[in-house]
Amino acid sequence: MHGLQALLAFSETAKRGGFAAAARELGTSASALSKAVGRLEESLGLRLFHRTTRRVSLTADGERLFHRCQRVLAELEEMQSEASGVRAAPSGTLRIDMPIVFGRMFVLPLLARLAEQHPGLEIDARFSDAYVDLIRDGIDVAIRAGTMQDSTLVARRFASQQLVLVAAPSYLRAQGEPRALEDLSGHRHILFRMPTTGRERPQQFTVKRKTVSLHPARGMRLNDGEAMVQAAVLGAGLTQVPDYMAAADLAAGRLVEVLAGHRPPEMAIYAVMPASRMVPPRVRVLLDALEAWSHAK
Repeated sequence: MHGLQALLAFSETAKRGGFAAAARELGTSASALSKAVGRLEESLGLRLFHRTTRRVSLTADGERLFHRCQRVLAELEEMQSEASGVRAAPSGTLRIDMPIVFGRMFVLPLLARLAEQHPGLEIDARFSDAYVDLIRDGIDVAIRAGTMQDSTLVARRFASQQLVLVAAPSYLRAQGEPRALEDLSGHRHILFRMPTTGRERPQQFTVKRKTVSLHPARGMRLNDGEAMVQAAVLGAGLTQVPDYMAAADLAAGRLVEVLAGHRPPEMAIYAVMPASRMVPPRVRVLLDALEAWSHAK
């Protein structure tokens, strides 16, 4: 293996955490990949991996090369797609990462239609509320809400969500309904433990056109949005969730909104991609579907 093949061998080994897994992905042998990576290390004069009997992990030099070669390989793939014609049918594997509830409710139906419309398209969908490294995990598109802080990514807004504070009528009858933000400290809360940091997500409110964050001390801590809504329906306390999660229970009267006048500003929802000059057909068709869905809402 030479040139781009050596970079591909290195890249897949880094993604999979070992030569055997990378070899299965590339349809070759682990020994061939190991030798290719060894020759690449020798030609560069760098050690790219820490090796153990079970796994390999990137060195600092390996991390830098990995991010660079991912861009090179992505550009090559996109150039090949462009050369085959801008109207080429989407094909290959579309890897998408999305929040669990939003993805299941809104994105999964779009993916099912895309798979039906484009037989050459394979879908690798991952549902997680944790932020992933798009480059390292080989993700084409991630669905994310809130402010984008990574300047190396391209973000395209296609929707928004509103955080609402809700509780069961039975809870409010027993504990009293808060009439001001100062009343919240005396209540039980159902809090979201963020999987990326392990910390509780603060509650957000608008006060005199400014957004303030509160960190309730008393509460149940959960790492699943649907479970938070269900706990609220069961009377476990107040919880703040995106509006689409609570919509059915609000409409049915199982939940009621509290302090609606202090709702925080809407949060944008983005399709996020690694920065690149071109967008391959498999990604373009997803972006078009998300845009069409947003206009049809």
